[in-house]
Amino acid sequence: MPLLSSKLSSEQESLQVDTQCPFCSVQCKIRITQQPASSQSLRPAYAVEGIPNAASEGRLCVKGMNAHQHLTSAERLLHPMVKKDGKLVPATWKEALRKIRDNFITVQQQYGPDAVGLYGGGSLTNESAYLLGKFARVALGTKYIDYNGRFCMSAAASAGNKTFGVDRGLTCRLSDIPLARCIILAGTNIAECQPTLMPYFTRAKENGATIIVIDPRETATAALADIHLQIRPGTDAALSNGLLKVLLDEKLMDPNFIAKRTKGFAELEEHLSSIQLDEIAEMTGLAKEAIQKAAVAYGKADTGIIFTARGVEQQTDGHVAVRNFLNMVLATGKIGKPGCGYGAVTGQGNGQGGREHGQKSDQLPGYRSIDNEQDRAYVAGVWGIDPAELPGKGVSAYEMMELVHQGTIRSLFVMGSNPVVSNPNADLVEEGLAKVDFLAVADMFLSETARMADVVLPVTAYLENDGTLTNLEGRVLLRESKLTPPGETRHDWEILCELAAGLGKSSYFAFRSAEDIFNELREASRGGLADYYGITYERLRKEGGVYWPCPSTDSSVSNGMMFERTFAHADGRAVFFPVPSGQPQETPDDDYPLTMTNGRVLSHYLTGVQTRRSPSLAARSVDNFIELHPLTAKKYKIEDGEWVEVRSRRGSFHAKSRYTDKIREDSLFVPMHWGGAQNVNKATSPELDPNCKMPGFKTSTVAIIPLRLQ
Repeated sequence: MPLLSSKLSSEQESLQVDTQCPFCSVQCKIRITQQPASSQSLRPAYAVEGIPNAASEGRLCVKGMNAHQHLTSAERLLHPMVKKDGKLVPATWKEALRKIRDNFITVQQQYGPDAVGLYGGGSLTNESAYLLGKFARVALGTKYIDYNGRFCMSAAASAGNKTFGVDRGLTCRLSDIPLARCIILAGTNIAECQPTLMPYFTRAKENGATIIVIDPRETATAALADIHLQIRPGTDAALSNGLLKVLLDEKLMDPNFIAKRTKGFAELEEHLSSIQLDEIAEMTGLAKEAIQKAAVAYGKADTGIIFTARGVEQQTDGHVAVRNFLNMVLATGKIGKPGCGYGAVTGQGNGQGGREHGQKSDQLPGYRSIDNEQDRAYVAGVWGIDPAELPGKGVSAYEMMELVHQGTIRSLFVMGSNPVVSNPNADLVEEGLAKVDFLAVADMFLSETARMADVVLPVTAYLENDGTLTNLEGRVLLRESKLTPPGETRHDWEILCELAAGLGKSSYFAFRSAEDIFNELREASRGGLADYYGITYERLRKEGGVYWPCPSTDSSVSNGMMFERTFAHADGRAVFFPVPSGQPQETPDDDYPLTMTNGRVLSHYLTGVQTRRSPSLAARSVDNFIELHPLTAKKYKIEDGEWVEVRSRRGSFHAKSRYTDKIREDSLFVPMHWGGAQNVNKATSPELDPNCKMPGFKTSTVAIIPLRLQ
């Protein structure tokens, strides 16, 4: 199936398509040109180049260069499938949709509206994410909806809300990075996860910036650092207490900013008086002098930015760990001005927008709270329903899987996600989905989750559908395509509208285009924290991208800088919060002597459903691997490159060993992109952060055994 064949009118024509990368949160612009098939090959060739935009400046990484490949995969789903006699077989859309509708009706009649759950994804467009939330609450009336972004941004989002009064990934702009004289990168490997952003940091270094990287591994990002704090996994909250202690003792805080724009500093100051730097050094596995050097570099710099990502956030104290880094930002007054701020480096393509418009269990569009009566009344008015009809707050993504396992949620609809691989304690998730009464999945491929489904619906890809996405700096971007969808694939939002019609709710879902949905989203978000009202498709086409909040179509383009004069709390002040120096939720013992972290590699994305179908990307990393220090390998009799089993209290998985002296001897690192026997999440802990329900992916204790010795 040639990718763009439907648009070619003759063998001599080539076709040029301007689009947007479907992967990370930078959202780089791409130009793909298809050349006619040559006499030597039946398959067309593709030329791929970056198009300059405000984020990527025309750069592409290896994933973006090959993002079109998975669309032509022979594994691409082109027709609906239903399970008969234990096997998925082709079906008509009528049959597939009727089966889903009938199940929803039967289950809800027998067990109540909350017996059906919906599970979304952070790569869905704003329009699809918005409609999924509306579908859950209006078409089904269920409170159970959440999404895989819970595993990505929830700690930083909740910390931003508590500290600043609003969550937006970057409080500054990417263009501020070269202006910063000190940059702290805490738990983020930008060189592999958002590589097209690296020139911003090299530019900052050329301008004299001190780069500080906090990471248990010496990553490609850490190689850029002037100071690398190779921390013991799970002790970021303690480290930031040590950094704050030095800032206080060395009088490197900004008393004027603290007095005029914050509250709660006295409590933080009292807390820091009890902090002993020697104890912090022992807890984190760092030299006291290194902590002092890093704190002084940040404190003395005229401008500075702190970035956090999953290394800090995917812990059971991730919320407070981020809040402690935000304490540093506030204490030094490095926010709301050029070259200063805080940034949560979003992972998924629409990780920012996907959490703003109702896909999370506790949210309504515009970042409104589902527990707030005024918010409920406003959104109900936009939707044309009584506020009493809106269900209340549900539970987080992993907690939904627990309810599936327990039988509380008896029917589950998954759109744009692969929970069998992405959730912690993956064996429990797989067991739950295996015994659920009914599972429907909308996806491009038969993912590990889709293979278990009773109905699978084929959806369009990024080159075939329209919609907006919000990148890591809060800039809304329009991705358009006029390509004919292959086979019988349909857009996510079309599927939701058709299912709603089958449930007798067609009047609430009478959309004819993604732009129609966006226009309702604009109204639903109006006046909310994430206000998109002033953003239109026409404006996005003209301006290339618009920052939120954008309350008026008449306003000039926002400069993207947050908190220049006031914070989003009612009194306009940001909030300090004393954070305890806690231990990780699991500490090594005789049975499980090593701490395992997980993360990403350059050539893959999320659970690999798309990138493992790209020949060029799959060839770079065929099997999963586990990084360990050579001295650790010697201790456990592990040879370089051999298959090993990693065991935890939850379960086990297999991976190939890979020696590296760039990791701590007490730690292991495993990528998260593989399913089946190579799924690292079979061993990760399901314990959740009590504030934001983020699982503790980064601090699972494990044992490692060579398979040849079993």
